Parts: sequence; C-alpha cells; structure tokens
Amino acid sequence: MNFGAIRAIYLFEMSRFFRTLGQSFVSPVISTSLYFVVFGAAIGSRIDQVEGVSYGAFIVPGLVMLSVITQAISNASFGIYFPKFIGTIYELLSAPVNFLEIVAGYVGAAATKALFIGAVILGTAALFVEVQIAHPFAMLAFLILTCVSFALLGFIIGIWAENFEQLQLVPLLIVTPLVFLGGSFYSISMLPEAWQTIALFNPVVYLISGFRWSFFGMADVPVGLSLLAIAGFTALCLTVLWWIFRTGWRIRT
Repeated sequence: MNFGAIRAIYLFEMSRFFRTLGQSFVSPVISTSLYFVVFGAAIGSRIDQVEGVSYGAFIVPGLVMLSVITQAISNASFGIYFPKFIGTIYELLSAPVNFLEIVAGYVGAAATKALFIGAVILGTAALFVEVQIAHPFAMLAFLILTCVSFALLGFIIGIWAENFEQLQLVPLLIVTPLVFLGGSFYSISMLPEAWQTIALFNPVVYLISGFRWSFFGMADVPVGLSLLAIAGFTALCLTVLWWIFRTGWRIRT
C-alpha cells in the first residue's frame, strides 16, 4: 500500500476544502437554523413528542444524516470528476498507484469533509435543543460509516458523469428524496401500515434508524440490520469501483 500517494491525494483534496472553510462552516449553520425554524417551530408546535422524545431533538439525527449524505456525495463526485474533466486523471492513472490508493485518497478526503459538516450541524442543533447521545461510540461509528459509504457512491457518480448536469442528477433526483422519505423528520411507525412496509425498501431508512438509535436508544428497524445494510452498501460500492478501474469504464476514454 502506497501511503505516500494516499496522503498526497488526501492533502490535495483537503486544501481545496480549507480554502473555502468559511463558506463550508456558514452554510450548514444557516441551513440547520432554517430547518429548526420551519420544522422545529412550525411542525414541532403541533407534534409535541415522538416516542417520548421532543420533536426538536427527534429531527437532529435526520438533519445530520441529510447533510452528511449530501456532502459526502457532492465532495467525492466533484473531486474525481474535475480531474477527468480537465484531463489530469491520466497522470493519476499512469502513476504507480492502484485503485484502492486512489479511492482511499479521494474518498477519505470527501468523508472527512462530510464528517466536519456533521459535527458543525450537531453543534448548531445543540443551540436550539438539548442533544443527548445515549451511545456516543455507536453514533461516531454510524457517522463515519455513512460518510465513507456515500463518499464511495459519490466517487462512482463522478466517474459516471459526463457533464456537470449529470453530476447533480443522481443526488437531486434520487438520493435527496430517499433521505427525506427515509424518516429524517418522522418515525416510519407514524405511517399507515402499508406505507411502513414500502418504506422498508428505502435503504436510507436503515441508516437513519441506526443513527437515531445511537442518540435515543430507539430504532424503527433492528440496529444489527442497520449495520448490515451499511456494510453491504459499502461492499457493493467497492465492488463497482474495482470493476470500473479494471475495465477502465469512462476513465480511459
């Protein structure tokens, strides 16, 4: 394993993040505050508690997951798409590094950025509601796994995309609706029975449920199933990336 190559790619990607650190910090603070004003105040005034937890506190894990998933995909997809767009990806492909080292550098940087955003949102939420974390180590594990797995997905999207419009297509039309319909702002137990069954086909439900369990000790689906879903999704993304680099699909044309 060429750790020097991983470190070089990682630091290069992180340098772009630090150049816009102020923007990266302010944006999630404002968006989180708006979510609390709209959902916490407007809807929270009508929904006092959800399964014994105040509605304001209940939506915190969903807010964190919504932003973390979006940021992980966005950073990873742009990180690999831009070298492909300007042609410098060929220099990377001709260097003595394998696909795991390339993926580790780009995905590691994207996951780190998403993790920072998650921490900022969590800190901002603490200004509005009392945030209690029942299982802090499990919370951190779920957060890191989510950052890594969706950064892998973003990396695949960045390779697949042939223009900037396609780069935004999957996150906008598929991922974001799945997150909103995955129990970010409600428990799926509040849905009619038929819709509860349908919701279980949404993979994001398992991520949010496990993450919410780490806060309040309650979950819509078993925690072990949530971990299995994240592990399976990560393995699937790695398999797809191995195939992409082996065949050169959309990176050598």
